[in-house]
Amino acid sequence: MRKNSIKNTRINGEVQKELSKIIREEIKDPRIHPMTSVMAVEVAPDLKTCKAFISVLGNEEAKQSTIKGLKNAEGYIRRELARTLNLRNTPEIRFILDESIEYGVNMSKLIDDVMMKDAKTSQPDQEEKSGDGREE
Repeated sequence: MRKNSIKNTRINGEVQKELSKIIREEIKDPRIHPMTSVMAVEVAPDLKTCKAFISVLGNEEAKQSTIKGLKNAEGYIRRELARTLNLRNTPEIRFILDESIEYGVNMSKLIDDVMMKDAKTSQPDQEEKSGDGREE
């Protein structure tokens, strides 16, 4: 099975859906932040390993404790995946903290700040032009 094949894409989607369901509904570890989401899953073509990209809405301490809690519950999560998914092999899961959403929000905020500053500096020029062009 190739990495970008339709079968691999379908398996990635199923593993992501089941993994997010397990994290949301079945794990009761207090270290895992309630606002945790599975952003993407990459299952290796041989179904032996899996990278799960996790996003946590919270401070740095909440992110680190969530990753520790997920790594601690890895055996349980893998067992539940094996029970719910009908795969030849159940992949070994590696949880990776995904900060792309936070990075995107930060970049968007910086762009908005620059646009606001640009709008404030160009406003007085427009008022002067509109005031000079009138004749009564």
